[in-house]
Amino acid sequence: MARTKIPPLKERDIQGLKYLEAFLDILKPLGNVTAHGNRQFHMIDHVSLLLLYFFNPVLTSLRSLQQATGLDNVQRVLGVRPTSLGAMSESAGHVFDPELMVPILQGVIDRIPRPPQDPRLRKVPGDIRAVDGSFLRCLPKMVWAIFRKRSEKRGVRLHLQFDVQRGIPVRADITEALGSEKKALRKRIEPDVTFLTDRGFIDYRLYQAIHDAGAFFVSRLKDNSAFEALRDRPLTEADRTVGVLLDQEVAMGSAVTQGQLAAPVRRIVIRLEGREHDVILLTNLLDVEAEILGLLYRFRWQVELFFRWFKCILGCTHWVSQTRSGLTLQVYVALLASLLVSLWTGRKPTRRTFEMICLYFQGWATAEELSAHLENLQQRENA
Repeated sequence: MARTKIPPLKERDIQGLKYLEAFLDILKPLGNVTAHGNRQFHMIDHVSLLLLYFFNPVLTSLRSLQQATGLDNVQRVLGVRPTSLGAMSESAGHVFDPELMVPILQGVIDRIPRPPQDPRLRKVPGDIRAVDGSFLRCLPKMVWAIFRKRSEKRGVRLHLQFDVQRGIPVRADITEALGSEKKALRKRIEPDVTFLTDRGFIDYRLYQAIHDAGAFFVSRLKDNSAFEALRDRPLTEADRTVGVLLDQEVAMGSAVTQGQLAAPVRRIVIRLEGREHDVILLTNLLDVEAEILGLLYRFRWQVELFFRWFKCILGCTHWVSQTRSGLTLQVYVALLASLLVSLWTGRKPTRRTFEMICLYFQGWATAEELSAHLENLQQRENA
């Protein structure tokens, strides 16, 4: 069967650039990053087009982005010039350094306000970040992403730190698919942060490094983790109500790992309704009630929900570049798109809000309807 010919883009296919235009100042530091001295396609042009790509379902590939550079409204708002597909492909894939996006992302993160603190978390120090990694599948032709011998699978791993109070990603790294999540976190330890991790991060040296850096951890343990009980801590009625069975100060480690974790730690056993196995937590937070530590661990699932948003809703599973640097740049711009939704709305992104923004960029929703949606979100938040 003959392939259906895709009609060329027209200006009416891409509407509502006002909201994107309002944030282009964020990208100004990229304005002087060119592909080659004899070309006028800048990194700021490519990043602006990628932002447009994430918010407009009409744009589905690098070729459609190249067509968009020929539209008068896109040229006027984004400041791009008509660009050839070859220039865009070469620049995005081999020339632009994705690490230049890191300070851009940090600038947006710093602008997103913190919500009023949950009074239950008043004793939890610093930022609360859920930490995890997720596999991003690559195309078979992306041979640099192979991670198993005699396998056709290709992929990379996105390592993420997620601020559960603001509902935003705050640190991100991309490694090979089998890259260690523990090593990725160890490189990103900051003081006055409480890290929430699952059993994939069990590493007593890592916990000690977090403690030595002036940070904190709440991590799930395996049932068979060796320990020595030092002292039982009394349980309150509130602890028992949420299923806390045991709260002990312990020394962790077997004969092989003994001494790797010298920091004072607690081992907490929680029985959750409907769960077959008890949840066992390890933490160096000594002054926080056991019931609150159980609540903290539940917040860890927010990073899993973000990965689902990132892949399924935002659609960061289709790559416009097949190189490592091009993929990394696209991931960073996808994170920027998510952060901008939070900045626009003042809350973590939802599917309904993202759909409304996409409808606006396609010309189906008016600016007044989008503003009304955002105002309604704000009113519900303040109610």
